Amino acid sequence: MEKRTLIAVILSLLVLIGWSYFFQKRYIPPQHPQRPIPEIKKEKQAKEEKITKQLPTVHVPEIKPSPEGKGQDIVVESDLYHAVFSTKGGIVKYWEIKKFKDKNERPVVLLRKPGTIPALGLIFEGPEKHIAQKLIYSVNTEKIDLTGFKNKKADLIFTYKDSELTIVKKFTFYSDSYKVDFSLYTEGVPPFMIPLGTDFGIFIKEGREHIGPVLLTTGSERIELDMEDDPRYITERVRWIAQEDKYFTAALIPKTEIKGVPFWKEMNSAEIAVEVEPGTREFILYVGPKEYERLKSLNAGLEHIIDFGWFSFIAMPLFWVLKFFYKIVGNYGWAIVILTFLVRIPFIPIMNKSQQSMKKMQKIQPLIAELREKYKNDSQKLQKEMMAIYKKHKVNPVSGCLPLLLQIPIFIALYNVLLKAIELRGAPFILWINDLAAKDPYYILPILMGITMVIQQKITPTTMDPKQAKMMMLMPVIFTFLFLQFPAGLVLYWLVNNLLGIAQQIYINRKAVD
Repeated sequence: MEKRTLIAVILSLLVLIGWSYFFQKRYIPPQHPQRPIPEIKKEKQAKEEKITKQLPTVHVPEIKPSPEGKGQDIVVESDLYHAVFSTKGGIVKYWEIKKFKDKNERPVVLLRKPGTIPALGLIFEGPEKHIAQKLIYSVNTEKIDLTGFKNKKADLIFTYKDSELTIVKKFTFYSDSYKVDFSLYTEGVPPFMIPLGTDFGIFIKEGREHIGPVLLTTGSERIELDMEDDPRYITERVRWIAQEDKYFTAALIPKTEIKGVPFWKEMNSAEIAVEVEPGTREFILYVGPKEYERLKSLNAGLEHIIDFGWFSFIAMPLFWVLKFFYKIVGNYGWAIVILTFLVRIPFIPIMNKSQQSMKKMQKIQPLIAELREKYKNDSQKLQKEMMAIYKKHKVNPVSGCLPLLLQIPIFIALYNVLLKAIELRGAPFILWINDLAAKDPYYILPILMGITMVIQQKITPTTMDPKQAKMMMLMPVIFTFLFLQFPAGLVLYWLVNNLLGIAQQIYINRKAVD
């Protein structure tokens, strides 16, 4: 392999990996004073022209608060989550999921308290935009407990009615699902917004992956929004809206027609909602982990919230195969090892031919050196004579790059799977590796990987002169430092891949001697 080609390939790989991991847009909430919801900008579906749109103001009759004026908490329990609603505004106050733990082994909390924008409240335009959150609803039950049941469901119904205004919110909970059916009936009001709520569905607020509002259009276009974006109003048909972090989400899926999706900034958060007409409107609410099978079972395209990047068409089959091996061995670390073997198999013939070509390149290096000296002042003649020698000895000068080039898309696809699949969150391997989605706490795997890279370079034939070969020895050092912060699962894949490459190279070297 030519020095420049090899360096270009390796640097390309470094840039792709480094950019994906270190330089993806990070969401760091800026601090600024509270301000009212700005005028909403509207995007026309065809021309994408932005125009100002305002919701009409609403006349709400005088509120009749309960004696305490605070409302009543309604607790919903299942084996999967613990949620708290309030009769004041009929909003979500708290939501935790029980099957996933934080670093202190406590349940992951996806809504700790109502934010500036309450979850599933009603918002009108104008100075009384939050007046619906002051309404005290009557309720059909004081508690719902689905723990220990299978295939059971229960309804929570909030009702507010007077001479001018009627609002009925109905939530249907399922004992074995993160899905909640949500229906809303309104009468006596103009169009209004139903927001997902400030940070609802977000466990960790900083990360290298997208954090905040996201939506999917009917054209399967995933649109990510954050604090850097201008407020706008999306009129294209939308399949769902969500707030997301790396592993969790709260999503609202319209089952009936909506007018549009407003996005705006409030305090230190990015907000998203659906705007609807009065009447009966139905939704599916999903609050929980980004588990592919659960999301896909909703038949609403919510599985597209898991973004495996450019090479998702490769990542998805790898993801399915990884889960298949996990079902067999019961350990995602060993499943990664088996997957690495499987991914390596198709490249064995290509690598064998590449190594054979490299051996031939080594043999003709003296001839190439003579040509370089002879035609050092005539680059065109030099290239012509070199190509003649390559043709005579049946050598392809770039064949050594082919295996690495072919592996780059697979590596990036697998990188995204191991980085973003929640199945690997908290998944142990052996000994000190307790979380394949986190970095190796003692950096043992990255160091071993760097050592295997050095060994592989030492035993692989090269056409470089000694000075160039010494420069290339910096690559293992660079890769080792780069991989120190990578998920242990990804480093494990690279380490096993290197070990297989060493074994294959030893075999090829011995065969060449024989």
